[in-house]
Amino acid sequence: MHAMQYEITLPADYDMEIIRRRVATKGHLLDDFPGLGLKAYLMRERADGSPVDQYAPFYLWNTPEGMNSFLWGPGFRGIVNDFGRPVVQHWTGLAYEEGPEATAAATTATRRKSPVPEDIPPGHAVSEALMEHGAESWRDGVVASALAIDPRHWELLSFTLWAEGAKIPAEAGERFQVLHLSAPERDLPAD
Repeated sequence: MHAMQYEITLPADYDMEIIRRRVATKGHLLDDFPGLGLKAYLMRERADGSPVDQYAPFYLWNTPEGMNSFLWGPGFRGIVNDFGRPVVQHWTGLAYEEGPEATAAATTATRRKSPVPEDIPPGHAVSEALMEHGAESWRDGVVASALAIDPRHWELLSFTLWAEGAKIPAEAGERFQVLHLSAPERDLPAD
């Protein structure tokens, strides 16, 4: 599994309805994309307390071929043509769990990035993170949750999808609205 996200930070006066319309008209295009576990079309707004207006899709790829096909093909080319070429953050997947609300629609996503301290062996940090992730993925309201790591920057990433009405703890991380979820291979094991 590979996790991937790019963030397009928009001007404070940007009409976020443009992003909503974009997702409403184009979101379905990845609903059957080969190699894609899931794509959460995420957005956050200053009007909701976010520090920025941002479009920030998040992907879990089951295969590197699927990810490459997207990045080097027309899917990502559309983003580049409309917004310029964003930095694509990526992480190596460590764990993915369906939560107690796995069949519910996800309306909110959280993302938490945590540095792996230099004085802690990476294997120990990953083992601890996996234990925490296992427990966190079973919280009430969780649709699905992933854990990944960026060994270049030694950063752990926790990403969780939440059902409507879920009581999301503050420590879950940054919040995003889920505008659409494409999940063609969500139930398939990753390479």
